[in-house]
Amino acid sequence: MHELVSQVPGFISYNSYGSEDGPGVAVVRFDSEEALSAWRTLPEHRAAQERGRDEFYREYWVQVCETVREYRFTGEGGYEHDLLRLFASGSEIPPAAVGG
Repeated sequence: MHELVSQVPGFISYNSYGSEDGPGVAVVRFDSEEALSAWRTLPEHRAAQERGRDEFYREYWVQVCETVREYRFTGEGGYEHDLLRLFASGSEIPPAAVGG
């Protein structure tokens, strides 16, 4: 999905996280509602959603959110503290960086 969504104009980042017991979450960021709408209606995305429902998922949940407030802490000690940079770049955040 990352390869597909990253081609949508207005795409910012794609991050996915899983857990050992199965549940996971994907966070996709766009710079506008128009970009989100382009992604939502992209034929290849619609086909992937249908395949996901048919072959992979019993259920899923979608939330569309706006940022109310954003701030960051830039402490000393390396990349672990610059989570916003990692998140915005689409990098995988190591579990140790978030206390895991």
